[in-house]
Amino acid sequence: MQQAHEIDYRIYGEEMQYVDVELDPGETAIAESGSFMMMDDGIQMQTIFGDGSRPGGTNSVLDKLFSAGKRILTGESLFMTAFTNIGQGKKRVAFASPYPGKIIPLDLDALGRYVVCQKDAFLCAARGVSVGIEFQRRLGTGLFGGEGFIMQKLEGDGMAFVHAGGHVFERHLAPGETLRIDTGCLVAYTHTVQYDIQFVGGIRNTIFGGEGLFFATLRGPGTVWIQTLPVSRLASRILAYGTYQRKGEGSILGGLGNLLDGDGR
Repeated sequence: MQQAHEIDYRIYGEEMQYVDVELDPGETAIAESGSFMMMDDGIQMQTIFGDGSRPGGTNSVLDKLFSAGKRILTGESLFMTAFTNIGQGKKRVAFASPYPGKIIPLDLDALGRYVVCQKDAFLCAARGVSVGIEFQRRLGTGLFGGEGFIMQKLEGDGMAFVHAGGHVFERHLAPGETLRIDTGCLVAYTHTVQYDIQFVGGIRNTIFGGEGLFFATLRGPGTVWIQTLPVSRLASRILAYGTYQRKGEGSILGGLGNLLDGDGR
């Protein structure tokens, strides 16, 4: 019997997407703080500790504190927001992506009820999905993984949605098949995939390669989701552009030089 709420959804947009979640009376969706976009009248919004995947019970307070503590380790807020349909008939609530990219729907029940993702990738999910932490057990992975020693773990049998930058695609790995990718381009993978870090090697690659010193090595069987534009790469380019001193600034040509250069702001 499915424990998570059964939600329907539809994803809109291309570069800046949002997911529209349809809730039956009594159904709840949980989301990261700041991802809310809009909702119908009749939906109640409530701030909760952790992910709310273990409501009730004699240890409910301890469970909530433990869940909130796990979220601190992943660099997320102590709180999440729950959106519950308390009205009559179907209601809709929408969540938007934080930067250009794609929203990936994950049917956890079909994916072995366990998916590991980058700690900032989670967007929203049906209530009943547990948002926890995944420690990288190997020392090399923890020290040189690029995206940190701690990742997020999504468990349960409901729908979850993660977001990644640029174009996102999935790769199915056969048993024993190995894939090496940039550590920042890894979005998520199913729990059957073995994840490790591999040194690039070669003095020229190390000094002049410009692609980092380590690969993420993934070995099947399982499914891997890959992004073309990690937010860290996007941020570094924006920072570099913002601190770049244009050659035309302060020159004799001044604004005319910028105009001839195609920058006529």
